[in-house]
Amino acid sequence: MCAWPDTGPTSERLTMTIEITDSPDTHRYEARVDGQLAGFAEYLRTNESGLVVFTHTEVDPEFNGQGVGSALARTGLDAARADGLRVLSVCPFITAWMARHPDYQDLAYQSRSKVED
Repeated sequence: MCAWPDTGPTSERLTMTIEITDSPDTHRYEARVDGQLAGFAEYLRTNESGLVVFTHTEVDPEFNGQGVGSALARTGLDAARADGLRVLSVCPFITAWMARHPDYQDLAYQSRSKVED
């Protein structure tokens, strides 16, 4: 489990803690705020090929703009790095997040196929 403090722009909001857990049975990272499911990032993981595919990320509208998606992305990508996996993102959120964070771009899967017609 990872906990991320909210660093969102709203000064009126009290500091909230976003708890991220990996739920391998459902193939997703889950974000909880005060025990309430705030969002998730779904993945497919294949240790044999050294790849994790992020397929979908969703944040409850109540928690939009509060760092939940970023906490999910960072936790999932940090786990991929720790396990030596490359990341293939078909999820637009994870793809955009990686593009905005150059320190995670080294994880991006690059096809090395040499197939020709």
